[in-house]
Amino acid sequence: MKKRFEVRILGQELSVISDSGDEHVASVIQFVTGKVEEAQKAAGSRNALKIAILAALNVADECLRMVEEKEDKRNRLESRTEQLIHLINNTR
Repeated sequence: MKKRFEVRILGQELSVISDSGDEHVASVIQFVTGKVEEAQKAAGSRNALKIAILAALNVADECLRMVEEKEDKRNRLESRTEQLIHLINNTR
C-alpha cells in the first residue's frame, strides 16, 4: 500500500509517495540528507541547485562504483566456477 511522506531537504518541502516501509523511506531520506550535507560542505555554497547537482553526482559515482564492483565479483566468480568445472572434468 502506498503511503505519503513529507520531506524537507535544502529548504524544499517534498511529498514522496512510496510503497516501501517507513524504515526504508527513513533510511533513504537520511542517506540523501547526508549526501546533501556533504555536498554543501564541499561546495561551500548555499546555492540549492549547485548542492543538489553535486549530491546527485556523488550518489551516481557511488552507485556506478558499486555496479562495477558487483560486475567484477561476478566475473571472478564465473572464472573460478569455470576453473572448478575444468578441474572436476579432468579428475574423472
